[in-house]
Amino acid sequence: MIDATAIIHSDAHLDSNVQVGPYSVIGADVTIESGTVINSHVVINGPTKIGPNNKISHFCSLGGDPQDKKYKGENDSILEIGSDNTIREYVSINRGTGDGGGKTVIGDNNWIMAYVHIAHDCIVGNNTIFANNATLAGHVRIDDFAILGGFTGVHQFCRIGSYSFSAISSVIVKDVPPYVLVSGNTAKPSGLNREGLKRHGFDSDTINVLRKAYKVIYREGLILKDALDVLTELSADSDKVELMRSFIAASERGIVR
Repeated sequence: MIDATAIIHSDAHLDSNVQVGPYSVIGADVTIESGTVINSHVVINGPTKIGPNNKISHFCSLGGDPQDKKYKGENDSILEIGSDNTIREYVSINRGTGDGGGKTVIGDNNWIMAYVHIAHDCIVGNNTIFANNATLAGHVRIDDFAILGGFTGVHQFCRIGSYSFSAISSVIVKDVPPYVLVSGNTAKPSGLNREGLKRHGFDSDTINVLRKAYKVIYREGLILKDALDVLTELSADSDKVELMRSFIAASERGIVR
């Protein structure tokens, strides 16, 4: 299961059902659970924990030091990757920093395409898609089922809401609410992500309510405080609208608008 040319540190902990391809290097304090496949020329540094049934392609760099000048080699710096993720060629994911909570976290069932970079202290949920060359600066949060188009860049400390979608080459410098499609440099709202919602089984009544919520935020000329008051009324009958309302109310950077 482990190629003879791979280098595995004596302090790494690999399940007996882990596969490691030629010339890969697994460092100290790395834990990899059953069913995960590491292809050739992959470098994994610790402390890093990788769950079961992940597929990690050639030339990935996982668990590298944070690209943060404030980082001075602190011990409270870790990368955690969940289960059933596909991580394609040349992806780089850095560990967290003490100032940022200490962890970079990747959830479950994410599809991370070639040349993606995920910086220190990012939190990625479940069932997301990152197209080729998408890039996250530090401290970014990506919620469940979000999709980042190719070459999307996300500024540090931004949050991308559930079921949102960014078009190719979007540059995101503020938070993107759930269900919203954004595009451009800098990114602006381009409508509700209706096609994505249909694909995830949202019925027509729910989509219509979310369309009303979108219009309240973006089309009726309301200041954000007043828009949130209207969303509070709409959310009484829709937990999906409540997700959008609570996301916007909690935003510290402000939302794309």
